[in-house]
Amino acid sequence: MLIYLDIDGVMVSADSWKRPEILEDGFMDFRPKAVCALNRILSDTCAKIVLTTSHKHLYSLTEWKKIFEKRNIHVSEISRLSENKNHSSRKQEILDWFNVNGLNEDFIIIDDDKSLNELPEFLKSKLFQTYGSIGLTDSLAEEVINKLRNTQKDFV
Repeated sequence: MLIYLDIDGVMVSADSWKRPEILEDGFMDFRPKAVCALNRILSDTCAKIVLTTSHKHLYSLTEWKKIFEKRNIHVSEISRLSENKNHSSRKQEILDWFNVNGLNEDFIIIDDDKSLNELPEFLKSKLFQTYGSIGLTDSLAEEVINKLRNTQKDFV
């Protein structure tokens, strides 16, 4: 199970009027409600995280793991999309990723990027979109978990 995870607008509020708190590791603090919601998904699914955020290549994967641990998120494995050298949209980045890597395991996408509404249906059906100023919530986590449980029943 993979979670394709954005940060801005999901784990960190995308409030243009409010500067996010920066922790001593140099990265933004995550919203406490988003941390609880993500931990709930992770504990229920044992998913691995694939970072889709525009920040994904600012830190090594080891540093990302420490960033998540510092924010009380314990994930078994973190990877990331390829570097976005062409400044493609998030939609195109995800399409390119799946074109190269295929659909080898079940996944969901958690993101606030509206361009993802234009994904092909087989990908869009796995999209859980947040509101940038609110981020990941417990009710969205519940939707994710229910969808994943139903998906697992379909494969049994």
